[in-house]
Amino acid sequence: MTDSAGAPSGTPTVREVVAALDRRYPRSWAEQWDRVGPVLGEFDRPVRRILAVVDCVPETVEEAVTVGADLIVAHHPLLLKGVSSVAPDTYKGRIVHRLIKADIALYVAHTNADTANPGVSDALAARLDLVNLRPLAPAAPGGPAAGEGRGIGRVGELAAPMTLAELTSFAARRLPATAAGVRAAGDPDLRVRTLAVCGGAGDSFLREATAAGADAYLCADLRHHPAGEHLAAGGPALLDVAHWASERPWLDEVAGWLRAQFGVAVLVSDLDTDPWTVHAVADDKEIHP
Repeated sequence: MTDSAGAPSGTPTVREVVAALDRRYPRSWAEQWDRVGPVLGEFDRPVRRILAVVDCVPETVEEAVTVGADLIVAHHPLLLKGVSSVAPDTYKGRIVHRLIKADIALYVAHTNADTANPGVSDALAARLDLVNLRPLAPAAPGGPAAGEGRGIGRVGELAAPMTLAELTSFAARRLPATAAGVRAAGDPDLRVRTLAVCGGAGDSFLREATAAGADAYLCADLRHHPAGEHLAAGGPALLDVAHWASERPWLDEVAGWLRAQFGVAVLVSDLDTDPWTVHAVADDKEIHP
């Protein structure tokens, strides 16, 4: 039996999937500057197939078209900053027009998914086998996301202590491969048991990593001066990973949840959208590890 749109009975609509995602990742949990929730798409269209992506870019949109997705669930907002036009000769306008013509809806869960429990950093921590997790930066008391282990980042214990050099190699094996790889700052022989992690850019939480008593802190987009000053002040060792690689694990978690909720096909994009595509080191220099 099919419904009026030709979909099998029981097939969810965009509206129903959006409502479920909003319950799991309430928009009120997002930072004030963020732009989350549905971006475009007809609410009453049936959803037979979903594609989960980190970035809604031309390449992942074409992937959605190729696999026949009705909905893209993205982590990063397409329209984070205001635009005055979505004309087809603009970068974002081309994406919007392509999605509309292909009848593909778009939904974003960004900092609300970062704060959630389970959320983006829980998936990252799971890739590294961390246990006894707690928030790195707990949600503000009295705020909409307060309580129940919610907040940005996670702090946990490794299954067994490792040196910083060993941990760097371990992270490179466990996280999605990128040209940027994984780099570390600190004594290669430092013993690491307590590790703080943050999916995405994380140098605004360097103080929290120190206060948490972490031996090391893994995140993306660490900058030269903040990292150097942090280490000079005696802060935890640092591991810097590609932004895309730090958030890609969450796609598996949300995809599994969507399959369980709706029984539809949910695919995960493995297209590496990290902008860095080449990595080289001098052959005559020793690199740790």
